[in-house]
Amino acid sequence: MQMPPSIAPSRRSDWPSRSPDRDTPWPAAALNEMRSSKRALSLPGSLTALATPFEHDDIAEKAFADLVAWQIEQGSEGLVVGGVTGEAPTLFLQERRRLIEIAVETASRRVPIVAATGTNCTRQTIALTQAAEAAGATAALIVTPYYNKPDQEGIYRHFREVANSVGIPLILENDPSRTCVEIRPDTLAKLAAAPNIVGIEDVTCDLSRFSAHSLSSAPNFIRWSGDDSASLLFRMAGGTCSVSVVANVVPRLWADMQQACAVGDWSRAKSIQTRLKPLVTALQLETNPAPVKYALSLAHPWFSPTMRLPLISVSRQTACAIASALKDLNVLS
Repeated sequence: MQMPPSIAPSRRSDWPSRSPDRDTPWPAAALNEMRSSKRALSLPGSLTALATPFEHDDIAEKAFADLVAWQIEQGSEGLVVGGVTGEAPTLFLQERRRLIEIAVETASRRVPIVAATGTNCTRQTIALTQAAEAAGATAALIVTPYYNKPDQEGIYRHFREVANSVGIPLILENDPSRTCVEIRPDTLAKLAAAPNIVGIEDVTCDLSRFSAHSLSSAPNFIRWSGDDSASLLFRMAGGTCSVSVVANVVPRLWADMQQACAVGDWSRAKSIQTRLKPLVTALQLETNPAPVKYALSLAHPWFSPTMRLPLISVSRQTACAIASALKDLNVLS
């Protein structure tokens, strides 16, 4: 596999050419343009965090396009591309951009495409988010910088710089179990003032964090759940939508549950959650996305379960648990 060329960030002329000071207001010249995108953005309740298939250690482009098409046919209301379920840490930036392009082209405006563009380097995040905007992504999902562990001021400046460099809507991703940092409520309150920062995804089961974040932002601020096992409780607490791993395999059933949540049919939503629990549990036995890629390979022979190191394929015990859960859901013939 050859290393793709790098993606260089560009900067719009009406935004600052240096890192912002602590109290610098959001650039006035861009406010109207970005406010319009904030008003116009409408994201559905059920989104799938897509896995990435590989072939000979390269992206299997046809298989990925087929997955996108099948997801839409099966009722997925939106797709998240190139996140941790898509193995972003082991993808070159050029590969992440290519996944976004394939998803946008295949979806052909039928569902929103949310590009996961976060890295732990502000310049690289800007470059990839600009590439996603150019490719036609609906919005970008940006995780907190990982490994280098910035403080709250660094987190604020990171997201602010990205917001200042693009016009598409941005959703922040709060996943402290993987990144070792989190967006605190006071930091979120400052970031929510940005005209194109429109929401946050919480990848935890902590409803107290959800409540604190809710108090730090406007009522129309989008609040996503990124944990399948906590999705129903999150929606009952006022969450807006769900970004799901299990929806890779059962998109119709997951969309049905989210639609039931949207209309307050909690009895039906709970019934679906109960049916899905064995599969959700099986997919959490080992590090995501190895389990869901194995599940996809059982359901679709054209989808390879191959992982990129340092992640490896699932153990035999996990494979048996996944196969059993899929049979119970009549996913396998």
